[in-house]
Amino acid sequence: MHTGDGKGKTTAALGTAFRAAGHGQNVAIVQFMKGKWTYGELAAIQRFPNIFLVRMGTGFTWEKEGLDEDRELARRAWDMCLELARGDDYDLLVMDELNYAVDYGFLDPDEVVEFLREKPQRLSVIITGRRARQEIIDAADTVTEMRAVKHPFRSGTRAQKGIEY
Repeated sequence: MHTGDGKGKTTAALGTAFRAAGHGQNVAIVQFMKGKWTYGELAAIQRFPNIFLVRMGTGFTWEKEGLDEDRELARRAWDMCLELARGDDYDLLVMDELNYAVDYGFLDPDEVVEFLREKPQRLSVIITGRRARQEIIDAADTVTEMRAVKHPFRSGTRAQKGIEY
């Protein structure tokens, strides 16, 4: 799991996905909250025939009034993760921004814990997102917390192509 308020949670997960794909492993990436904006990793992923990517979510939920659509999309993304795991075709499953879906109350953390305990043994799972619930942290094998020490955004620098997206 990659969590915390620092930059790099998705980047680290995708780096592991590229590493696994480079070794010929099959990788599935389900993005819970990313929306439809374009970022550099999408172009890189297309170069790997053994990486399957599904993008769900509408993006920045804090900019919206109603969250019913986001709740439904989170449930659909979760159901897809369960289906991908059951299919036993993948070596790595990245659940990008799953922690947000749990934090917003779209998904029950107990479902995630149960999944981690009962997933196929050979399936590695990476969960990303801020505000990871303690029960999910406890169920995970590896947890890395990204901590924001300094970031140019705080001084007004806009996101940089190739660095932040």
